[in-house]
Amino acid sequence: MLSIFASGDHDMTIPYIGTHEWIESLNLTIKFDWEPWFVDGQVAGYTMLYAYNELDYITYDLRFATVKGGGHTAPEYRPEQCLAMIDRWFDYFPL
Repeated sequence: MLSIFASGDHDMTIPYIGTHEWIESLNLTIKFDWEPWFVDGQVAGYTMLYAYNELDYITYDLRFATVKGGGHTAPEYRPEQCLAMIDRWFDYFPL
């Protein structure tokens, strides 16, 4: 199972650091630590990938991504970047 949580890095309603701390409290294994993701050769934000594996048959990946310059409604502020992120996620492509 795959899941994604995305936060604009300019969101003052629910700051991305709060979402990050909540995800950290789940005690998941970090598969990939902070790394940039790109749209048209420009940094669109940063992402982490967490994994959970129980008994080798219940597995899931949780991706947390920030959207550079995005506010509380990130698609309103950064539509191109958010569309690229969701398109890649639905198609199982890396950010």
